[in-house]
Amino acid sequence: METSFKEKQLTSKESTKHITLTPQNNERLAKLCGQFDENLHIIERHLGVEINNRGNEFEIIGIPMSVDKAGQILQQLYEDTLSNEQITKNDIQLLLKSMDANYQHSEAKTKKKLAEATLHLKESTIRPRTRNQQHYLKTMQEFDINFGIGPSGTGKTFLAVACAISALEKEQVSRIVLVRPAVEAGESLGFLPGDLAQKVDPYLRPLYDALYEMLGVTTITRLIDKGIIEIAPLAYMRGRTLNDAFIILDEGQNTTSDQMRMFLTRIGFGSKAVITGDITQVDLPKSTHSGLRTAIPLLRNIDAIQFTFFTAEDVVRHPLVQRIIEAYEKNEN
Repeated sequence: METSFKEKQLTSKESTKHITLTPQNNERLAKLCGQFDENLHIIERHLGVEINNRGNEFEIIGIPMSVDKAGQILQQLYEDTLSNEQITKNDIQLLLKSMDANYQHSEAKTKKKLAEATLHLKESTIRPRTRNQQHYLKTMQEFDINFGIGPSGTGKTFLAVACAISALEKEQVSRIVLVRPAVEAGESLGFLPGDLAQKVDPYLRPLYDALYEMLGVTTITRLIDKGIIEIAPLAYMRGRTLNDAFIILDEGQNTTSDQMRMFLTRIGFGSKAVITGDITQVDLPKSTHSGLRTAIPLLRNIDAIQFTFFTAEDVVRHPLVQRIIEAYEKNEN
């Protein structure tokens, strides 16, 4: 796709840019704009610009930096219409988030680093949206033990699962083991209905969701049936040594110190381990120390173990989630 630009200065604080999206395709343009130009309005509200269009001709008015961002977003979204059935609000918010992160730093260098960290899976492409996500993806591919620590919505689990699938597809590992402690908000498994499998399943559901999104239900079900993907509660790891595996411990803040030590010593030859968690969301009894909190000062100075610390700026969910996290953090300080 080729895009032509014409720009003229309006004032010292405002500029306008004319963009022609080619090749002209009315169906793709309709996807880009959305019903009643809803997609354009999302971009306008986020960047504080005005977007006018007639067919494939777009005029963007606003401060120069915002105008430039809007132009690049329109280009990227128009390219996405080639493969996407529709452009969703989520697609736009993720792209806006990525663009915001890029402009906070050196744009050219950041874009190059983000592109280098992109994972190309057989069924999808996973792109980092922030510098912390880029660092996280890079270290997971280079180091055997990684910690991803930060608030919900920052992509800790999703990106770890993506790296595990990538390693499996490249035959760097022979299986994926996904683990979670069965502890949530003080509830006890004994009080939940059903057999053990039915009791544990809700705690592992976020891991299933990430897998289904990347490979689909049919493929994941087949891999689980073959034992290539194993999803289990943390208690099932005791006494095992896992060789040639990509192991993910999700919700690591809900492990005890003994459980974290047990998990980390399960790692065998040819294996990688990723531990994710949010140390502000510990559901253990108040008298019990979080294994994740304990591990940070103990292991942080070991060069072969990498830590990525996410912040509210890395949240890639609904934009209000970032503001909610920031409000709670401000109150705690």
